[in-house]
Parts: sequence; structure tokens; C-alpha cells
Amino acid sequence: MPIPEDVTGDEIDKDVRQELQSLPKGLAEDVAKNLVMVARLIDEDPEAAYGYSKVALRLASRVAAVREAAGFAAYASQKYSEALAEFRAARRMTGNVELWPVMADCERGLGRPEKALDMAGAPEVHKLDKAGQVEMRLVAAGARRDMGQLDAAIVTLQSPELASNSVQPWTARLRYAYADALLAAGREGEAREWFAKAVESDKDGSTDASDRLAELDGVEFVDAFDDAEDEAAEKVVEVVEVAEGEDAKGEGVEDDEDVEDDGLKD
Repeated sequence: MPIPEDVTGDEIDKDVRQELQSLPKGLAEDVAKNLVMVARLIDEDPEAAYGYSKVALRLASRVAAVREAAGFAAYASQKYSEALAEFRAARRMTGNVELWPVMADCERGLGRPEKALDMAGAPEVHKLDKAGQVEMRLVAAGARRDMGQLDAAIVTLQSPELASNSVQPWTARLRYAYADALLAAGREGEAREWFAKAVESDKDGSTDASDRLAELDGVEFVDAFDDAEDEAAEKVVEVVEVAEGEDAKGEGVEDDEDVEDDGLKD
């Protein structure tokens, strides 16, 4: 797949670069460039990112970072079975548990929420850092909702992290998930309160909490560009109508003049 000229491979994380040192230099550079493309495209064009990950995987399937990147690209493309296989391979290579929450979410994607809940109660969860534990809680709550257990999903999200006033990288998503669960359970007033809290903590716009809050408040957003286009179209119509009117008047005058001329000749 094409690699832009500005991609050198040096953009990758130093830990990944260190893993690639086990490969011949030229091969390591090619793999690094493809991994950079995966990272660059995974949010905006998951299918393209997936394509680059397959190239990297073909070149260096025995590198854990490559298997992990392939897993995330497959996950972003909703290829959950393939993603789970890659995450399991990466975990076998490293012994690291940090992929445990996303592996559980793959189980949800495969229609196995019960398996995701089993993973949420596994010993591996206690080995996760705080961010990983919060992520696992989000996955477990999602699994509860998949099973129609809305009240259980709400209880699952109730935690010290949710109640804390300090803002962490996961705070906005946790509050948003809690608000969404409340709304699904018909508790609109509480949902509005937590969507507002999610907005306060969502500094980088990682959620659409502000839109959800506005929707609950009955605020309707109007696209300014659409309005401008409509106004421009109306003006074009007015100009055309005026021009046609003037043409009609002009034609009428010419006809009268012709009549008068004819009369003089007679």
C-alpha cells in the first residue's frame, strides 16, 4: 500500500521501535512505516488502517506490537473475531494484561456479553492500572445493557471514580456512559445532570455529551452553511424572476412600437 513521503517510520513509539530492532534494518523500517499509517488512519479511515496493518502483519507477525496494532485496526473495523485473535496472540507474547478490557469488548461485539462479564470478574482485572479498571467497568456495564439489565448497568458504573470531582482521562467517558444508562432507564432528570457533568470534563470533545444535553433541553441546532446556501438560492430565484419580468416588459414595448410603425406606414 502507498506510503506518503512524509512518513519515515521514526514517528512510532520508542518501545515499538525497540521491538522492531529484532528485524533486519530495511524490514524494520517498512514495518514501522506501515504502523505509522495504522495510527494515522485508524480513527478517520479504519478500513485503510486495517489494510496497512495486514501489510505489517505479513512482514512481522512475530512482533507483539504488530499483532496488537493489527488487533486494534480489526477492532476499529468491527472485525471482532479477528481482533480478538490478534489481541490474544499479543498477550501470549508479552504476558501483559492491559488488553484484557478490549478483549472483553470483542466478546460483546461477537454477541457474547456473558463471556465479557466473566472476564470482568477474572483475576486479571486486579492487575490492571486504574485506567484499565475503569475501562473494564465500562465494558461490563455495556454487557449488562446488551442483556437488557439496565439497572444492573447503572449500578456497575457507580464507583469512586464516578463520584470523584477530579478530572482524569477517563472521566468524561465514564460520566457519559452513566448518563446514557440513566436515560435508557427513563431517568431523564438524572441523565441530564450527568450529561452536564460529562460536558464539564470533556475538554477534548471525546464524546457528544454537549449535543445530548442540548437535545434533552430541546435545543435544535441549525447548520449555518445550509442557511447560507438557502439564502443564496432564494436570491438567485429573485434575480431570475426580476430578469424574466424585465424581459417580458421589454418584449411588450417592442410589440407596441411595431404596431405604431405599421400604422404610420399605412
